[in-house]
Amino acid sequence: MKFYDREQELELLAQTREIAFTNHSQMSVLTGRRRIGKTKLILRSCEDSPTVYFFVRRSNEATLCSQFAETASRSLNTYISSEVTSFVSLFETLMSAGKNQSFNLVIDEFQEFFYINPSIYSGIQDVWDRYKDTTHVNFIASGSVYTLMHRIFMEYKEPLYGRCDSIIKLKPFTTSVIKQILADYYPDHTNDDLLALYTFTGGVPKYMELLLDKGCHTMETMVDCIIQENSIFMEEGNLLLIQEFGKKYGNYFAILSAIALGKNTAAEISESIGNTSVGGLLQRLEEDYEVIAKKRPILAKEGTQNVRYEITDHFLRFWFRYIVKHQDFVQSELFTKLADVVKADYPTYSGLTLEKYFREQLREKQIYKNIGSWWETSKSKDTDQNEIDIVAISADVPKVFIAEVKRQYKNFKPERFQQKVEAIRTKLFFKYEIETACLTLEDM
Repeated sequence: MKFYDREQELELLAQTREIAFTNHSQMSVLTGRRRIGKTKLILRSCEDSPTVYFFVRRSNEATLCSQFAETASRSLNTYISSEVTSFVSLFETLMSAGKNQSFNLVIDEFQEFFYINPSIYSGIQDVWDRYKDTTHVNFIASGSVYTLMHRIFMEYKEPLYGRCDSIIKLKPFTTSVIKQILADYYPDHTNDDLLALYTFTGGVPKYMELLLDKGCHTMETMVDCIIQENSIFMEEGNLLLIQEFGKKYGNYFAILSAIALGKNTAAEISESIGNTSVGGLLQRLEEDYEVIAKKRPILAKEGTQNVRYEITDHFLRFWFRYIVKHQDFVQSELFTKLADVVKADYPTYSGLTLEKYFREQLREKQIYKNIGSWWETSKSKDTDQNEIDIVAISADVPKVFIAEVKRQYKNFKPERFQQKVEAIRTKLFFKYEIETACLTLEDM
């Protein structure tokens, strides 16, 4: 797949490189989930300037240093002894080289030093503080384990706290970029194809590339590609999360499985995993790992108990709902049957994703200061609660956009929707101009 988007990130990286090469060394940090395109972005930004690129894998420090020394010698066209056994010594050699030449130094999966030799970070701090003002090294540290990268660079007790000059957290592609990519591959695609690509990949570049390069642009072909023996998607959730969560991943997996299956309040989640206390676990999943998010009715106060939880990553939501839930199918290698389950459930499952698509689309317009949904819980289970899919408040004028989302317009009930609009008007927006709509696949 060709390179798409990332103009703002490339501009920031270019500005930082310019400062490093003309003034003094700069340190940048790039984080983001696996498969989000960190390495591709960095190498794109460095392609027209001298670059030393290291990929840190878990290995013996001396072995890594020997390999890194050879890489650096070749990249800088200079001699660096391959007998060096300390990364801090190698780092000092490279920083010293920055006195006489300007170059990019990229260390990918930087958090892996934590498992190899944690003292490397304090060594880097010492070398950096001594050399940064008299050298011209554009140092970029990249990592996909967010909790460790955050700890290394953001926690004040850590040696590299306060050293980085810029921080980029790389996000999935926007809806407009996803549309552009699908149109480039398949100009005659349908909106249902677009929804499927968004539903299964969430705009993660590598997932999109894997599917589209294999000719999978419909829901059915995407599902068949994802759910098959030896597919990278089958183990992807484990690879994404177990390193983040550590040995206690079982409780976190249980909570995420419950949320993926529609148990979205703290009480429902607790009940689904054996009435275990989940408050602290939910807080960590939200604040430390950023895997889930709280949803409150729009304009609700911070302390409201009317809270729902959702998995923020589209692929993980899919993985927990189908692959984790149906491990018996996976272990029995009944991949075709599991694919059939997904296809049968897809019209219902994709409805929530369609809501997210339209909310993201509204955010990209940058004319709304608050976008969310609204609901009020009925005291009686027999009474239909008022719930509105999308509420967007204008940033400039007292105007609000209220929408209901349906895959097909024939399922829209205008009279019931109008009752909900009047309910929210009375409670929140009696002084606002209100615009309403039913958004369907045709509006994507």
